[in-house]
Amino acid sequence: MGPSFLAPLVVSGALALAAPRTARSMPPAAAARLLAASALVAATSWLGGLCLLAFTGLGQLRAVAKAGPWSVWYLHSQEPFGLLLSALCGLALAGGLGPAVLLGWRRGRVLLRAWRRCRALPRSGGDLTVVADRVPEAFALPGLPGTPGRVVVSTGMLRTVSGTELAALLAHERAHLRHRHHLYLLLMQFSAAVCPLLRPLAHEGGYAVERWADEEGAREVGDRTAMARALGRAALARKAAGPGAEPPAAGPPRGRPQPLLPATGGPVPRRIRALLGPAPAVRRAPLAAVLLLAAACWASLGIAAGSTHDLFHTAGQVYVQRHPTARHG
Repeated sequence: MGPSFLAPLVVSGALALAAPRTARSMPPAAAARLLAASALVAATSWLGGLCLLAFTGLGQLRAVAKAGPWSVWYLHSQEPFGLLLSALCGLALAGGLGPAVLLGWRRGRVLLRAWRRCRALPRSGGDLTVVADRVPEAFALPGLPGTPGRVVVSTGMLRTVSGTELAALLAHERAHLRHRHHLYLLLMQFSAAVCPLLRPLAHEGGYAVERWADEEGAREVGDRTAMARALGRAALARKAAGPGAEPPAAGPPRGRPQPLLPATGGPVPRRIRALLGPAPAVRRAPLAAVLLLAAACWASLGIAAGSTHDLFHTAGQVYVQRHPTARHG
C-alpha cells in the first residue's frame, strides 16, 4: 500500500484538527467561512479516499475483475491487504453515509416545516412576527428564495429585553437570515456525519456562526456591551422558564414554529466573554497553513486517483499478456 493511497485520509484528518484552532484566532465571519470551506474540502477528500481504497480491494474479487478485465494476481501482488482494507473502508463509508442520509431527512423535514410556517405566520411588521408565548424565545425561520425568512420573537422575550438590547437581539437574528447561516450549519453537520474527525470542526463552526451574528447585531446598534447584556438576559430567562415550559391557553396554536437559529444557541458564556473582550485579529501564519492543508487535501486525492488509474491500467496490461486472446478496452 503506497503512501499516495492513504494521503487523502491523513491530510483530511490534519485539516480537521488545524482548522478549528485557526478559526479561534480569526474574526467570526471569516472563521465561519473558513470552517465551512474546510469541512467541504476535508469531507470530500475523506470520502474520495475511502472510495478509492475500497475499489482497489474490491478489484481483487474475480467477479469484479472480469468487468475490466484486469489481473487479480497483479493487484494482489501490489496491494496484499486490499480485501481487508476494502472491507474496513466499506464499513467506514456506510458508517458515514448512513447518518448523513438520516441527517438530511431530518433537517429537510425541519426546513420544510419552517418554509411552510413562513408563509402561514402573520406579519407584525416587515420580517418580524410576534407570537403569544410566555417562554422567552427569539429565532430565525429561513425562507425559500421566493419566500423571505422571518424573525420570530415571543411576548415572553419582549418582556425580558427591550430598547437597545432588543434591537441588538433582532439584528442578530436578521444577520442569520441575511447570510443564510443555516446553510453553513447544514454543510458542517453533513461533513461531520460522513467524517467523524470533523465533529470538533462542526462544533466550532456553530459557535463561529453565532459569533458572526453577535458582531453584526452589536454593529447594528453600535454597542457590543448591549449585545452581551441581551444574550445574558435572554439566556437566563430561557433557563428559568425551563425546557419543558408550556405556553398559556391563549398562546400559539399547534404547529408552533421550531427555533432553527435561536438567539441563545451555542455556548452563551463564551459568546458574552468574546463580546466584552477585544475583537480578534487574523494571524496570517496559521491561516496560510490551513489553506495549504486544504489545497493538499484535493491535491492528494487527485494523486491517489491517478495512482489508482495507473494501477488498474497496468493490471489490465498484465491480464492481456497472460491471456493473449483476451481483449482489453
